[in-house]
Amino acid sequence: DALRSHLQLLIERLRSGLHGTRWQLLPSPTAIQPIIIGDNDAALRAAAALAEQGIWVPAIRPPTVPKGTARLRITLSAAHSAAQVERLLAALRQLQ
Repeated sequence: DALRSHLQLLIERLRSGLHGTRWQLLPSPTAIQPIIIGDNDAALRAAAALAEQGIWVPAIRPPTVPKGTARLRITLSAAHSAAQVERLLAALRQLQ
């Protein structure tokens, strides 16, 4: 129960931390939090920029998702810390 509660807090922190930014999160109460980028190259650039900072967030592109809806796929787990989510949020804000 404690791990599930921790994961829920991380999900809520990520979602609230991206509110009001250019990043469009799809509605998802799960540990998988997709951010719609749209353009394939932009999604790849964002994933590469995060990777340069040691943050692994894969770009998901067609044919896995519909054309024009390339996205970053953030997958949180109870093993992540609040500090790691804050680091991800800071990195995403830098990419705006």
